[in-house]
Amino acid sequence: MSTVTATTKGAATRETIVERAYEIARFSGVEGLSIGPLAQAVGMSKSGVFAHFGSREDLQLAVLEHAARCFGEAVFIPALSQPRGLPRLRAVMHNWFDWVRGNTGGCVLLGSVTEFDDRPGPLHDQVLRNEQRWQDILRGAIQLAVDEGHLRAGDVEQYAFELYAIPLMVHHKSGLFGYDHARARGEQAVERWFAANSANSPSLADS
Repeated sequence: MSTVTATTKGAATRETIVERAYEIARFSGVEGLSIGPLAQAVGMSKSGVFAHFGSREDLQLAVLEHAARCFGEAVFIPALSQPRGLPRLRAVMHNWFDWVRGNTGGCVLLGSVTEFDDRPGPLHDQVLRNEQRWQDILRGAIQLAVDEGHLRAGDVEQYAFELYAIPLMVHHKSGLFGYDHARARGEQAVERWFAANSANSPSLADS
């Protein structure tokens, strides 16, 4: 077997392990990952899994990175096909609601914040990077909407805070009251927010 073939096969095996670990983490949390049960799930020995991840923490970090990549590919990347400004921002929010529908059983990104927000170390740092990256992207999408004259100029950080809260509430209500009801409320909240912060609407300071 050539070195290139072996490397390609190794990368594919590693990706298979990460994907299975990600599915487990959706329901058991990143802290619920264990090499033994994971090895069984992918039909490998423990030593086989350890050949790709030197430690449980390395595996957990890979799962967090995978979760962030999945989120970006589902929520932000498709929105780039929309025109700059409000159409793209609206697509981001609607794609986010779609993400909630596919993760009502458990979202690794949300769960990891609860798991590691008060635990210093590499896992905490990765969770923080994931959050900072996504909030930077959201702020950037909002700023484009301001620059295009679709949203009133204002505190973009505050805008992001308010918009971020809506899909979090949709996720929270989906598990308790059902996705369809939660999404309908979320879409209404987003459109009300867009209307209230439109460049054509009076600011609070003017009222």
